[in-house]
Amino acid sequence: MEKKTQSTEQKASSAHLINEQQKRDSLAARLKAGDREAAGELVDLYYQQIYLFMRRLGHSRQVSEDLTQESFLSAWGHIRQLRDGRALNGWLYRIAGNASKLYWRKHSGSKAASLNGIDVADNSEPATDKAGRYEQLDQLKDAVARLSMKLRQTVVLHYMQHLTIAEAAEAAGVREGTLKSRLSRALKVLRKHFT
Repeated sequence: MEKKTQSTEQKASSAHLINEQQKRDSLAARLKAGDREAAGELVDLYYQQIYLFMRRLGHSRQVSEDLTQESFLSAWGHIRQLRDGRALNGWLYRIAGNASKLYWRKHSGSKAASLNGIDVADNSEPATDKAGRYEQLDQLKDAVARLSMKLRQTVVLHYMQHLTIAEAAEAAGVREGTLKSRLSRALKVLRKHFT
């Protein structure tokens, strides 16, 4: 009975992934055809993710909003470069990452905004446990904010934005091996910070 249940769950999970992929493929095709409704769907699907990506890279709220809008305008202007639905995540994050890099180049004297207050989930744990967890989370966010831009972007893409290694590598514009190496270096730096 247990094997049958696991098999059913695996089939349902596979069907969901296939359905999501078909939706992305359809959206990508409509975008490439110049469908403005598809552009609206793209913004609806990814606005919050790209905004949080910008915040996690150390931009202020206002700058994050501006860069998020800039990213979508740039994506629309370069829509012909999108290969297919499978590449949609990485492609969009790469555009956003490039917008962020350009901003930091132009504002090289600017200081990264604090990551505190971003992504604090409300779980049903006792208040004392929450306080300790929030303190650890704040320390981790501070440590991530002190990483070099390349390492911070790598950590944010993979661990905070939950992109696969392949998607994160495409978004960062590097090979998968390079991304894994950067993740390793970033984790080493973070471990040193907490020991």
